[in-house]
Amino acid sequence: MSATEEAESLKMLFRNQHAFLLPKIMFTASDLGVFDLLMESKEPLTSVTIAERLGTSPFGMERLLDACVGYKFLQVERKENQTLYGNTNLANLYLGKRSPKTQYYSLKLNAEFVYMRAQHLADSVREGEAQTYRLSDSSTKKFYEAMYRSESGLREFMEYMHEMWSLCGRDVLNAFDLSNFPLVCDLGGNGALAKEYISLYPNSTVTILDLPEVVETGKKHFVSSEEHRITFHEGDFFKDPIPEADLYILARILHSFTDENCVHLLTRLNKACKPGGGVLVVEIVLNEDRTGPLEAHIYGLVMLLCTAGKERTLSEYNALLSAAGFKDIQQKKAILFDAILGRK
Repeated sequence: MSATEEAESLKMLFRNQHAFLLPKIMFTASDLGVFDLLMESKEPLTSVTIAERLGTSPFGMERLLDACVGYKFLQVERKENQTLYGNTNLANLYLGKRSPKTQYYSLKLNAEFVYMRAQHLADSVREGEAQTYRLSDSSTKKFYEAMYRSESGLREFMEYMHEMWSLCGRDVLNAFDLSNFPLVCDLGGNGALAKEYISLYPNSTVTILDLPEVVETGKKHFVSSEEHRITFHEGDFFKDPIPEADLYILARILHSFTDENCVHLLTRLNKACKPGGGVLVVEIVLNEDRTGPLEAHIYGLVMLLCTAGKERTLSEYNALLSAAGFKDIQQKKAILFDAILGRK
């Protein structure tokens, strides 16, 4: 190894050793209102001005702003012996609470919920199961109960999912021509994908199937009463009757469950599905040699920490869908997620 290569390796080692701070830095700056303030000011500001307007310590704020500069969330300029801070395009788009494509609740979930559970990663690796409730049941059900234990917690989790599909939903729905599927059932949805679907296919209707408390929150906060082509159906999709549909959407659902539960659910969908219909699975698919993508490896660890599920390769998804009776299985890659379409 050359001296230059060793220096780069040492820098990478240092950064990776402290990478656990990254979600905290992003969320803290967003939660305190740094990115919103700079977006609204329409001009760069000093750390003292930012601290005064947000009610924080000037010393602490300067440290936070400098870290955001290092990670390229903020940019700086020197003017009249002052350091002025401004948003990058990334911050303006995604990091402010009032940004047009805000990822605030995604930042919150990772910085608070996942971050705390990551302290038990070694235990999860040793035991091969989630550590969401270390002294009781650690199943996927318990993970969602932790999210759903209060209306505010449930709404925050649904906001997180809404942010994701508001950003990536149209991309995955455009992967295939779905115009032959006018009657759709979105399992575990919150309205974001449903809105994208009916905007792409104006003659379609979408039913969202989920637990009663999720349906209630969805009606109250995510789907207006004027959106008549989106309806809700209360039920547990593992045991209650499933509405008949041309297409069933499972967006980031299967990765939360064991292979056995996935086949059980997919088999129920196959029986309920109209002839010629299908199922659209949206996940980040692992390469067959499991070398990537990195996003799938990251989500794989999150699933280990929080649920009974895992990320899978295309051949693994093919096996699940085939076992449930689906055929003509196709995959198309989108920007972040993959779309897998199986037909009955």
